Order: sequence, then C-alpha cells, then structure tokens
Amino acid sequence: MNQDDERGEDHRPRSGASEPGPATPQPTGGPAGDGGGGGGKPRRSEDPGGGILMGRPFGVPVYVAPSWFLVAALITWVFGDQIQRVLPDLGAARYLVSLFFAVAFYASVLVHELAHTIAALRFKLPVRRIQLQFFGGVSEIEKETETPGREFVLAFVGPLLSLVLAGLFYLTLYAVEPGTVPGVLLGGLMISNLIVAVFNLLPGLPLDGGRMLRAVVWKITGKPMSGTVAAAWVGRALAVAVLIGLPLLTRTGLLGNETDDISGMDTVTDALLAAILAAIIWTGAGNSLRMARLREHLPDLRARSLTRRAIPVEPATPLSEALRRANEAGARALVVVDGQGAPTGLVRETAIAGVPQHRRPWVAVSGLSQDLTDGMRVPAELTGQPLLDHLRASPASEYLVVEDSGEIYGVLSAADVERAFVRAMARPSS
Repeated sequence: MNQDDERGEDHRPRSGASEPGPATPQPTGGPAGDGGGGGGKPRRSEDPGGGILMGRPFGVPVYVAPSWFLVAALITWVFGDQIQRVLPDLGAARYLVSLFFAVAFYASVLVHELAHTIAALRFKLPVRRIQLQFFGGVSEIEKETETPGREFVLAFVGPLLSLVLAGLFYLTLYAVEPGTVPGVLLGGLMISNLIVAVFNLLPGLPLDGGRMLRAVVWKITGKPMSGTVAAAWVGRALAVAVLIGLPLLTRTGLLGNETDDISGMDTVTDALLAAILAAIIWTGAGNSLRMARLREHLPDLRARSLTRRAIPVEPATPLSEALRRANEAGARALVVVDGQGAPTGLVRETAIAGVPQHRRPWVAVSGLSQDLTDGMRVPAELTGQPLLDHLRASPASEYLVVEDSGEIYGVLSAADVERAFVRAMARPSS
C-alpha cells in the first residue's frame, strides 16, 4: 500500500505583547506516545513549562523563565548604581532596594499581561499561559480574534494598563518625600511603566502597537494576512531603527544623558542592548508572519480528503488475504471488525511492513492491529485547527474516520496529515 497516494474522492523586549495564534506545534514524526522520529502526529506537550510556576490567576498559569533571574540581577546592579548617586548613604543596602524595584517592575509587567489575558478570556479566547522572561513577558493566546475591532482592543489594553500604572505611581509621588527610598522607587516605577507603554505602542509586530496596526490594515482591506504582512515589515524596519538609532541617541545625548561621561564600555553596552532588542523584534516579526501563514493554510487540512479507503476484515483473516482484498478494492487500509461488522481495531501500516512476504499467509490481522479507542474515531467533517486538536488529544499512528451516522469512511494516517501540513505551509500566501 503506497503511502504517497491520497484518497481521491469527496475531497482548509516585548513586555506585554500578546501572542495570539493557533496552538499548533509543527506536526512531528513518531509512533504513538513518542515525540520524535518518523510517522507521528501533531501533539501538544503535556507540560506548558517555561520556568517556575508562580500561580494561576483567572485559571491561567504564570511562569517565570530562567532568563528573568539574569535580567533581575542586571536591573539590581544598574539601578543600584543609580540609587548610589541619589542616596549615597545607603551603602550596600542600595542593592536590596534595587532588587525590590526589579521585582516590582516585573509585577507591573504581570499586570500588563493580565490585561491581555482578561480581554482574551472576555472574548472567549483560551490563554495557554503567561510567561515572564527576558525583556518582559508574553501572553500565549491560543486562537486568533474573529474581528479587527477585538484584535485592536486585545492589543491596546496592555499598554493602557501600563500607562495607568505610570499615572498612579506619579500621583503617589506627591505623598512621599523626594530624595527618599520610596520616592526613588516610585519614580523608577513610573518611568519604567511609561517606557513599557510607549515601547509597546510602536507600530510593528510583535509589539502591541504592531497588533493594533494589523487590526487597522485588516479593517481597511478585509484581509487579516494583509494586516500581518504590513505590521511585520514595519516591525522589521523598527528592528533596524533600534539597532542603529538607540546607540546614536545615547551618543548624541538626545535621551537626556551626559555625553561627556560616556565611556567605551558604555558604548559597547548600548550597542549590545540595541542588538538584543533588534533581534527580539526582528525574530518576533518573522514568527508572526509564519504563524499567520499557518492560520491561513490550516483549512487546507481536511480529514475527508486525507482519508485512505479502507476495507473491513475479520480478526482471523490472514494478512495476505486481507491485502489481496484491499488491492482488489483499491483500498489502502484495513479495519478489523467483529462478527456484527462493528470496528474493533486498525491494522497498523508499520506492522504490515514488518511482516516478510513468506510469513503473510500465516499471520492473522488481529496480531497486527491496534485496539480502537474513542479518541481514535475522527469525524469526517473535521478540518484545520479542530482536526489537529483532536489528533493531539489522542496520539496514534492511524485513526478511524467516521460519518455523522457512525458509518466507516476510511482510515486517516498521521503521516499523511504531516505531509499535507508541510505542503500547505510551503505554498505561497494568497
């Protein structure tokens, strides 16, 4: 039975930048229960992982990635030196104050992310997790919004909450003495949240402003993909601007810094920071394009069109006889049925290949079959994301495809789904 044929009948730093998209890992090869190798199926990891689980606000797990600790240490060191200039009497205690600032800043980032999460849940979009990581955080939203208006709102609420926090910290400054530890902390949190808001409002993917631009172009053109392409290329231009512009702004003093005190190490640090930010933005823009293309081509995956014709055989049927019947019927799969004709198992293609020709008359198909479970029954009308979700939930190498009436339609091979997925992704976007 040739695997290459198809059934031919009846045949779719970014703090707080949300990450809508299908929860669709690339189809991976491997037998049932195996994450690698050839011949498997799309599946989700059982553990979303990503670091240390901190809690589940609104039922959404919040993780702190290992990279956060590196950034927290860097913030503690840099902000500690700034505190030394304002409060020289603190001594080594300034680093404790600076560490508190780092934690409070990322608490603000978490509020930013929760704004995205609450909006997503309000729109009935599942959120896989929130992760605090290097240069901010990300909300992993598993589905795309249905309208450009919702897309705009979902993206805008994050920067809006950061602006609100900056305003609250500014108002609180009036309640404390200037030149004190509370004053320094509140001032730092006000400025940092303002920077987070302004940075995320820049109109390029993967930033929130890029998602807002995408929503606007989507609304004008009526095509989500057009919005993604426009916002992604603006994001790449933004990455180049950050790479070149940030060091120049620092060197020229346009950021309010003293140019006379700039050392060679400061120049290297600024260039390194600009390169990291530019790489994050550029990579994020490219990933957004890839995910948009994936969403565009997901409807091309149809259980009905990918299904192999199958014939029913009784458990005691010799393999050679079963294959002879299949060839006569033009079928490429075998379904084991009981005495009443109800399906009980699927004969695995890999098992057939492992039986030598001279042994096939003496091997019953029951010894090569996999017992049929409820998860291995796939409705013939499933397409796109629901199809992949169904396959991920019940890992197997073959599935029984059934009509709404319960009638057997055929057998779906996970390997065929994988090949169709790769072909769909390779096609140019419309």
